[in-house]
Amino acid sequence: MIVVNIHDAKTRFSRLVGRAHMGEEIIIAKAGKPYARLVPLSDMKENRSPGIAKGAVTDAFFEPLPEDELAGWES
Repeated sequence: MIVVNIHDAKTRFSRLVGRAHMGEEIIIAKAGKPYARLVPLSDMKENRSPGIAKGAVTDAFFEPLPEDELAGWES
């Protein structure tokens, strides 16, 4: 893990992103205080597949809400 001042991070952003992509954790500091963390997206590697929510949108979905339910959303 390295700590980089925000000004230096702006100057070397592309290199820092590359290092994070390779697995390194980088702390961005402002006035010497930790401000943000740059880390790799390890959980984004899994493939997502569409269609896990079963069912279909019917014409009823586009009909106006009943008055009592609509009143609950307008408060």
